[in-house]
Amino acid sequence: MKSTLSPDRTELKERWAEYKLANPKSRIRDDAKALGTSEAELLATGLGTNVQLLAGDFRELIKEMGSLGHVMALTRNDHVVHERKGVYEKISFNNHVGLVLGEDIDLRLFLGDWKFGFAVSENDRFSLQFFNSFGEAAHKIYLTEKSNKEAYDALVAKYLAADQDVNLFVSEKKEKVAESEEAPGLDRPAFQQEWLALKDTHDFFTLLRKHNLSRKQALRNAPEGYAHRIKPESMKPLFDAISETGLPIMVFVSNPNCIQIHTGPIKKIFVMGPWLNVMDPEFNLHLREDAIDEAWVVRKPTEDGIVTGIELIDKDGVMFNQFFGKRKPGIPELAEWPALIEQHAIQL
Repeated sequence: MKSTLSPDRTELKERWAEYKLANPKSRIRDDAKALGTSEAELLATGLGTNVQLLAGDFRELIKEMGSLGHVMALTRNDHVVHERKGVYEKISFNNHVGLVLGEDIDLRLFLGDWKFGFAVSENDRFSLQFFNSFGEAAHKIYLTEKSNKEAYDALVAKYLAADQDVNLFVSEKKEKVAESEEAPGLDRPAFQQEWLALKDTHDFFTLLRKHNLSRKQALRNAPEGYAHRIKPESMKPLFDAISETGLPIMVFVSNPNCIQIHTGPIKKIFVMGPWLNVMDPEFNLHLREDAIDEAWVVRKPTEDGIVTGIELIDKDGVMFNQFFGKRKPGIPELAEWPALIEQHAIQL
């Protein structure tokens, strides 16, 4: 069904075309910011041409992702992009919370606010792209040269919205409020005791909620020896050391709607402008080093021993990137991981 653009969409499409002419290397997320709109609204200007609106229960659509075969999963936030190739396997949902637990593609999905879905064709590159109610990208899935294009076409046809001539209405996001440096009213001894009694790293979120703490507030009040800051510029030497040793690690990137995890080594490391990049055949990471306001080494007790993580936090107090040594429940963390951090991370 061919779409007739509304006057608003036509005007936005024209403004975007002008902006792209002046900024040919700019990405759609940055274009949206510059034009005072959302990525989903920009993408919707292509309805009727190279973009198709999807409808239905996105949980059911995700359950069928395995039919596409080898694809590239992309999850990002304002400061880091995580791209992992592989197959969607072991997919399950509990209400709106989903798991994808393949060897390569490893996701935690929070579909409560997956509002818009699109099938997109750009220069013979095909993708499924999902956005939240604010028009921000939740998760994207790109076909590769090994993907099953016929299965992709069948999925798009199955979940195609009947009405392709629609205006998107996105919610306005509240301005972020700067957090307090301190944690007024915190029972610090109780908080520290509960930290030391943790049995699972996932219980840390419950601990923060119980004591009404932001991430930074919690780390500043950690038990002695369980959290310390490192210089943000430590990340490049750390990446280089991981590459040289071949140590398998876990790289977590999250936004409010998805967490994407890479487990394995990282090899090809290079810096381009503000971006620290991993460019391996099956895994790419693009990290804006200038977005790191604070970098922390954090130690959490579990039933399998201490788990050591690196957490990157931006100026708004949002943790946007995490790194661990490769591990699975029931197996202690690799001893080489904390030793590598100790050797290459520059402590503040």
